[in-house]
Amino acid sequence: MTTSPPPSATRLLHTAAALRDLPRGSGPRAVVMTMGALHEGHATLVRAARARVGAEGQVVVTVFVNPLQFGAGEDLDRYPRTLDADVVLAAEAGADVVFAPSVDEVYPGGEPQIRIAAGPMGTLLEGASRPGHFDGVLTVVAKLLHLTAPDIAFYGEKDAQQLAVITRMAADLNFPVEIVGVPTVREDDGLARSSRNRYLSGRERRTALALSAALFAARDRLAAEEALRARAASAGHPVQDRAAALAALGEDRAAADAHAVACAAAGPPHGPSVARAAAKAVLTDAAALDPPLELDYLALVDPSDFTEVPDAYEGEAVLAVAARVGTTRLIDNIRLVFGPVAGTGDTTPTPARATTAPPHPTTTPQGPLGAPR
Repeated sequence: MTTSPPPSATRLLHTAAALRDLPRGSGPRAVVMTMGALHEGHATLVRAARARVGAEGQVVVTVFVNPLQFGAGEDLDRYPRTLDADVVLAAEAGADVVFAPSVDEVYPGGEPQIRIAAGPMGTLLEGASRPGHFDGVLTVVAKLLHLTAPDIAFYGEKDAQQLAVITRMAADLNFPVEIVGVPTVREDDGLARSSRNRYLSGRERRTALALSAALFAARDRLAAEEALRARAASAGHPVQDRAAALAALGEDRAAADAHAVACAAAGPPHGPSVARAAAKAVLTDAAALDPPLELDYLALVDPSDFTEVPDAYEGEAVLAVAARVGTTRLIDNIRLVFGPVAGTGDTTPTPARATTAPPHPTTTPQGPLGAPR
């Protein structure tokens, strides 16, 4: 493997032996695992790691395209390899080391006979669409955690299910590492940053914007519903009576508004169904575009295990979407909150935010991860 010398003091290493011989310094070591083709999303992870460990700590960025997590017919062969540019970006973001091992270095005996199984969580959503994918992810993450021996590992929340299974693995198998999730980085038009975005033509990119648009539609519709519920709760008289009185006066628009407030106030919480419907409407429209968006899944799930939440659910949830535009498969997600937030009474849905697991041994699984894309 040949490459240009890394900029500044950033070290480029290709072997586990060289990484073991590298002095760790006096502070903690953080690792950011990537498959290369780095972009601003990865740079955000590196900057978060740098800020966390400080000047005395050490930030290691791994660049490794893991063959175990690609299924038959997926884009392993055409996955972009841009190591020179990756080293420059990692260095500018604050990395001390770029560890870019070969396949033979990571899997010296060929494909490993023993692998880590993702369990039930690994069979849902991405796992159902890409059988064996998360087993491959967890196997390489476990190996890289052993090879880099970090105190803290940073992953992007864009790969929400991946972050969840990595967090669960670290807790269940007692890895002495803190898992930290960093919020999704988006383009100016809302598209989540991904190494695969470069595959999109101009027309395909316009269609792909439906993924983030669907998530934002769900967030905004939920916020509107909660605002109506708040108005109903603070009304000084029955909203049903107000609606009837306005209708009798012929004030149809005001009556409809009062009726909406009444509906929001009545019955059990139905935010999940509203959020699903708002997102689905955007995706249905996108299926008629040229080129069309081909939906793989839209799911509203519990971040602890990625099972679908019921319509009466209250608490935090992840709205996740996966779709194909042309030959490119894209994923995205957003976090939403249903019902009162514990201790605050706030029912406003919140965008994706950092998820930080407590240090081992008290690490608990939390939602939104891959080796990042």
